[in-house]
Amino acid sequence: MASEACHFGLLTDLYELTMAAAYLENNFLPKASFELFVRSLPPERNYLIAAGLEQALDFLESVRFGSSDVDYLRKQPVFARVKDDFFDYLREFRFRGEVWALPEGTPVFGEEPLLRVTAPIIEGQIVETFLLSTITFQTMIASKAARIVEAAQGRSVVEFGTRRAHGPQAGTLAARAAYIGGCVGTSNAEAGRKFGIPIFGTLAHSFVMAYEDEEESFRRFEELFPDHAVLLIDTYDSLAAIDKIIAAGLRPKAVRLDSGDLFELSREVRRKLDAAGLKDTKIFATSDLDEHVITDMLARGAAVDEFGVGTSLATSKDAPALSGVYKLVDVYSANRPTPRAKLSGGKATYPGCKQIFRFEERGQYTGDLVAHCTERPQGKSLLEPVMRDGKRLAPSPPAADIRRRAISELAKLPGAVRRLHKPFRYPVRFSNELHTLLENFRSRLTPQVETKD
Repeated sequence: MASEACHFGLLTDLYELTMAAAYLENNFLPKASFELFVRSLPPERNYLIAAGLEQALDFLESVRFGSSDVDYLRKQPVFARVKDDFFDYLREFRFRGEVWALPEGTPVFGEEPLLRVTAPIIEGQIVETFLLSTITFQTMIASKAARIVEAAQGRSVVEFGTRRAHGPQAGTLAARAAYIGGCVGTSNAEAGRKFGIPIFGTLAHSFVMAYEDEEESFRRFEELFPDHAVLLIDTYDSLAAIDKIIAAGLRPKAVRLDSGDLFELSREVRRKLDAAGLKDTKIFATSDLDEHVITDMLARGAAVDEFGVGTSLATSKDAPALSGVYKLVDVYSANRPTPRAKLSGGKATYPGCKQIFRFEERGQYTGDLVAHCTERPQGKSLLEPVMRDGKRLAPSPPAADIRRRAISELAKLPGAVRRLHKPFRYPVRFSNELHTLLENFRSRLTPQVETKD
């Protein structure tokens, strides 16, 4: 199910609007191409999982400036010298451009374009902020989820982070991204409704504390949810709670550990459950988990069947932002592209529209080539057309299909690239044509120094 459309043209940075006004005032209205990419991977990431395209396309199809939006801008001092033509333009604003993008669920690496926008330059400029926000955020969370799922070694991981996310909308989109990254579902009921994600839940300490007797709370809950009860056992004493469950003849689907030494407790709880014939009752662990904690627990032999991960996942706590940028790469004159690039130290970009080509041998990806979009090397091209004239070319796939794609694509990355510790750097290179374009552009802009004989 697609997310709800967003009509808010003001969800942009002020400088996008001042540039737009200047373009219009100066009658500089060419078609232009912009590319969105991540400059470099965070220290704790060796790959990213592309996510957020559905919300980006929702926005591009529906973005508008309402009358109250335009009235608000007209009152801002920065627009005091701007003519009415600009405000009239905003009232009629629509995105009518073309978009190429990586399918969601695709592994991607530093400096590789996740998305390319070609549109009249004002349209391409105004949408920058929203595109960066939604795509880099969801890509960040999906990538974190993939690492946690890898650490779980086939055990289920549920996203539990909305209450710790940076706002309800962020929590809902984080749930979607985490599902794309490999989680089996989320605790967020709205994400389940909106995106068709399986939803999971346990119970809170407050439910146990509300009853005078802990065993009664367990019994009451299991009576109502006999096939789904996950009983939280650490409100008072985890091992004593297990004894009460066994003595009461309860057979919960799972028990949840949320504090204490999860390694030691899981092993003792498993021993007690098995001895009582409750071998089908699973152990569900939560409490400040991430990929490193999970890896350590399992390496030591923790008896955990499922994990619930909240804060570290919904906020990508160790790497909470990506160095996403949106750069002009071509300006068109007489419908012919003229390359553009940034040249400043440490932040130089390659000019021209690009395509990513991925190479594969024996079912494993071996490296990528970023080339000019007119080149035709042997590898599989990754960027696909997804929007033309401001309209989607096809409906967005269900989140479950994107998740399956991500799992399949990740499996084709070498294990050395996916591992958490001392991973192998996936090879990404840039074509000779791009290098030549950059040097030609640099030469054109660099003043020539005359030499005397």
